[in-house]
Amino acid sequence: MSVSDLKRDFIDAMSTVVSTVTIVTTDGPSGSAGATVSAMSSVSADGEAPTLLVCLHHEARATAAILENECFCVNALQNGQQDIANVFASRTAALGSDKFKAGEFGTLITGAPSLTSALSSFDCSLQSHERIGTHHVMIGAVRAVRHAEGSPLLYGNRAYRDLA
Repeated sequence: MSVSDLKRDFIDAMSTVVSTVTIVTTDGPSGSAGATVSAMSSVSADGEAPTLLVCLHHEARATAAILENECFCVNALQNGQQDIANVFASRTAALGSDKFKAGEFGTLITGAPSLTSALSSFDCSLQSHERIGTHHVMIGAVRAVRHAEGSPLLYGNRAYRDLA
């Protein structure tokens, strides 16, 4: 099997894996930035602080901003928040070129923007990172959590999904 065939098969197979849709945001000396991310996972609830990981493309503006700001907030979107996901994925234009006008944002501890209507928000300080291929794997130490009742916005088979 060629490398290109393996890559195509990998992408097709991964499209069948359902993921919670999140937007990862940051703010600080490098300014505010954010991106839609489906590669997010808990690492551990143990230790001094719980940890989670996110993966972002190395060329994404949010990647460079997180690395400089040393903080990020993972905002798990609720069912019905596709418009916000599309703005942060740059699928649809942001109002006035400002992605953060797509919703109401506050902050928790680190100063990274927390979407007030998110199903859950995990405010993190950047603990470690490593570039693997085209993506940075970033480990965050969770400093604060906010969550609400509701259903998550899911993505699978190349479309938004819900729990119905």
